Amino acid sequence: MLHNPPLLTLHRGHRRPAAALIEAFRGAQTSHLADAMDGRGAVDYRIKPLDPENAVFVGPALTAHAYPADTVGMFGALAEAQPGDVLMVSNDCFTGTALIGDLAAGMMRNKGCAAFVTDGLARDKAGILASRLPVFAAGVSPNSPARNGPGVVGLPVMLGGVFVRPGDIVVGDADSVVVVPLERAEQVLAALAEIRAAEAKAEQRVRDGATMNPGMEPIIAAARIVQGPA
Repeated sequence: MLHNPPLLTLHRGHRRPAAALIEAFRGAQTSHLADAMDGRGAVDYRIKPLDPENAVFVGPALTAHAYPADTVGMFGALAEAQPGDVLMVSNDCFTGTALIGDLAAGMMRNKGCAAFVTDGLARDKAGILASRLPVFAAGVSPNSPARNGPGVVGLPVMLGGVFVRPGDIVVGDADSVVVVPLERAEQVLAALAEIRAAEAKAEQRVRDGATMNPGMEPIIAAARIVQGPA
């Protein structure tokens, strides 16, 4: 770099979804949402809830980038957070130190944040669970980070293989976190209704004794049969 960047840069004035639109996604399963977005939208499988029993949330994304081994971007996001926000903090998948601990999680909970999601690590798991803030991370390490910067809040980030912009709708459950681009939200809601109806019918077929997905039956019927040992 020619010049060192500011220790913290805050980008403000980003879009925010209407409260009614956010509520329309409350309770949606992440698997159903992924189906509604052509099988995509979930963050990397390694990003999991620290407490699967406290993993359900929905809210608008507040994005940030925290440089590896540093928390300035994370605290910048905390400073900018509004009640209900989901802090989506990219950490470059760094695994040398944790990004969030119990005290930061407690402060996020005090501020009314809906959840915290990172591709980095967490520490002080017991304290985070006690805070009751849904926290998703790629793992746990007691190694401590620094506060040297730089950090950026309010710009799009890549987190867990998913492009996230401020104001996108984020949904979490015990399985994963799914990001719904705000401009696609209405379309995804319409597809979600169809998927829920189809899923309900499929579940009933299983309860009634089904042993095969109907869509697979013609494929299996047309399979080439080879007799004898391999």
